[in-house]
Amino acid sequence: MSEDYTSMWENLGLDLVAHDALLEVLGKGYQDIYLTQKDRPEGMGYFDFVMSEVHGLRIKELLDEKAAGRKVIGSFCVFVPEEIVQAADATLVGLCTGADFAMDEVEKLLPRNTCSLIKSAFGFKMGKVCPYLESSDMIVGENTCDGKKKSYETLTNLVSNLYVMDIPQVKSVEGRALIKAEYLRFKEAVEELTGVAIDAARLKKGIEIVNNKRMAIHKLSILRKADPAPISGLDALLANQVFFYDNPGRFTESVNKICDELEQRIEKKEGVFPKETPRILLSGCPMAVPNWKLPWIIETSGAVIVGEESCVGERGTRNLTDDSWDTVEELMEAIVDRYFQVDCAIFTPNPDRIEHIVEMVETYKADGVIHYGLQFCQPYLMESMPVEKALEAKNIPCLRIDTDYSMEDVGQLKTRVEAFVEMIK
Repeated sequence: MSEDYTSMWENLGLDLVAHDALLEVLGKGYQDIYLTQKDRPEGMGYFDFVMSEVHGLRIKELLDEKAAGRKVIGSFCVFVPEEIVQAADATLVGLCTGADFAMDEVEKLLPRNTCSLIKSAFGFKMGKVCPYLESSDMIVGENTCDGKKKSYETLTNLVSNLYVMDIPQVKSVEGRALIKAEYLRFKEAVEELTGVAIDAARLKKGIEIVNNKRMAIHKLSILRKADPAPISGLDALLANQVFFYDNPGRFTESVNKICDELEQRIEKKEGVFPKETPRILLSGCPMAVPNWKLPWIIETSGAVIVGEESCVGERGTRNLTDDSWDTVEELMEAIVDRYFQVDCAIFTPNPDRIEHIVEMVETYKADGVIHYGLQFCQPYLMESMPVEKALEAKNIPCLRIDTDYSMEDVGQLKTRVEAFVEMIK
């Protein structure tokens, strides 16, 4: 990092020894996985800088915003509507959940067979190593799965600013009514936190900011249809990960610049992998920083990832919010409509997700699907079997991978992935 942020981290209450150890592991992992790639787009230099300052400059920016009176809201899930946060002149940031930390302490509060993502969120808090969480004026939890729902009862004892949002489990009239009521309640909570009354003009502006981010990512995604692939799946995943905590305007501009560069590559038929490299669609659980294990295994096993059917991927960003309405009530309805389309595995039944996976295979010309399930994530693990059967019925090869954040199974996973790639060649 270009500056010494020690006093800033200390003021946030971080454990400096543990935090330094985390940054060392994060930096080495990033260097070994990302900076060893060949023929990366020049525009990825921005994201390399973002990662070098992930706990430095970006945190300083958030603290400067707070000093100027702007509130910071942290979240764990794509169901938290950023449009409402932006409309109140606040900042939404994703919270740390992509690595194991302080697991001995976590397992004193949560069962050992709790979902890896939930345990990770607790680990970053209990280990005092997540400056995003410590910078947040409000932490938003959402009752997506049973594990999260029950874990928030325990998290309440660790943080003083937890706000819990209920999420329906069924796509029905009643389910939509529930999410609408929760979004209206969230709007009131954000207004109370910020002291800002959200009117139609503010809500339109918030929708515009978030839609622009999504459109930039959409453009990047569509360019990945090309063969040879103009960008690696690892680099595209990084852009999707940074989506959740970077400055929105700067992020949008940076992704659009990469897209301009990729269009030139496609025109010249240049790629980061040779033409006709086996193309993989990665489907399933979200991958937050620094969870790069499986994508790294795939792209060092003779394949390229051309799409992510994930919350940190197309599921989280593919739909825009209709901003053509004129009143707060109409715009809030549009926000509800947009988020109610998210086909998370919490919903039952959930045919939309299977249909979308098949659609993505066709759109991105994927040769096979790798379904990624985090250990003890029951919704996605349960849904992986019907996904596999539906794909096999359409003669689409599918490999189910269930793993966690540790590196202990890398050898075994690489053997399985290499065999799968060889099969689909």
